Amino acid sequence: MKYNAIDNQLFIKNRAKLVKKLTTNSLAIINAADEMPKNGDQNYSPYRQNSDFFYLTGIEQEKSILTLCPNHPNPKLREILFLVKGEKDLETWYGHKFTEDEAKTISGVATIKWLSSWEGVLADLIINSEHVYINTNENLKYDSAVRNRDLRFVDELQKAFPLHHYKRLAPLITELRLVKETEEIDLMKKACTITDNIFKRLLSFVKPGVKEYEVEAEIYHEYIRNGCNSHSFYPIVASGANTCILHYPNNDQVCKDGDLLLIDFGVEYANYTSDCTRTIPVNGKFSPRQKDVYEAVLRVMKAATLLMITGKTINQLNPEVDALVTKELIALGLLKQEDVDKEDKSLERDRRLCFKYFMHGNSHFMGLDVHDVGTRDTIFVPGMVLSCEPGIYIPEESIGIRLETDILITADGPVDLLAALPVEVDDIENLMKS
Repeated sequence: MKYNAIDNQLFIKNRAKLVKKLTTNSLAIINAADEMPKNGDQNYSPYRQNSDFFYLTGIEQEKSILTLCPNHPNPKLREILFLVKGEKDLETWYGHKFTEDEAKTISGVATIKWLSSWEGVLADLIINSEHVYINTNENLKYDSAVRNRDLRFVDELQKAFPLHHYKRLAPLITELRLVKETEEIDLMKKACTITDNIFKRLLSFVKPGVKEYEVEAEIYHEYIRNGCNSHSFYPIVASGANTCILHYPNNDQVCKDGDLLLIDFGVEYANYTSDCTRTIPVNGKFSPRQKDVYEAVLRVMKAATLLMITGKTINQLNPEVDALVTKELIALGLLKQEDVDKEDKSLERDRRLCFKYFMHGNSHFMGLDVHDVGTRDTIFVPGMVLSCEPGIYIPEESIGIRLETDILITADGPVDLLAALPVEVDDIENLMKS
């Protein structure tokens, strides 16, 4: 791993919290992520661990399995980590696999077994359990035609042991992952510090004539240099009219004099994410119109941040941010006050006037995934982290501006984890000039 070692007390705490939520005489089984086939005989690389599995173990090795059976009569079988054994031929081709001692040190799990013993131990665990918790991906936006390892495992287990009571583990882990431990917040702060380094590097690099992918390469350089696992998502580097494409995928155009450049990027440090968007002038100087729109979005971001307090939900926050954007759209001459006053306020959001220029929500949860566990109706409590990302998109003017920061919810109010990043017009222009 490229990042600094994490104290295994984090994973020990996480498992203890989960065990408290299990029904008596239960077994919980959590699988590592699939290795994802790419083509021919290749898998996608680097390997990315299942976020729930990492949350409970800190182990980033394929084919691993964690079992929690807290009421088993044998204390040594109450918590087991199953791993691929590092045979000589395997390690010659694919590199080192964890030893027992290494796995214990990383995870804090006392009992390490090789996968060759899995079927026999599983039968013992199942026989001594009444309820079996199985983990699956219950993200509302997740939709895949491919049956992943968790779903294949459900089929195999229920076929082999049809008389047990099977339960969903995802709701329990989701509730835990939503509220971050201090160690997790520190890792997210580290990701945000690296994000700050990246953006300041970009400010000194961007100029007319550079390619979008050259800007992307600067992002890669800095996150790798700082020991990150990966991007938290594929970066959006969108210039000119591309700034109005929300998930612009190409990053292949020339950044032209007079255009804006929207950069939406983030990193994974120890699998914990950052998510940042900044919009800058390619030539280092906003035009008067670009500056007006930019400062409108900035005012909305500052006001929206203050609304992100305990007791709120995303579904409550979004209409409030829409109202802030609508006010700015009127001031920019994009909407008329009389039309807004006459608008049917009961209309669905995608039929409201502001949707023409602001068509996405303001926030999503963050953590081990950039779009982390949590729903639009999840109530904000201290320890949660969410994005704040208003925008205004005017395709007819080739102006798309989005600003995004990462907000930690606390009892004393919102804390901006990306507060160190330049965001004021003067700061951006001065840094690009220097």
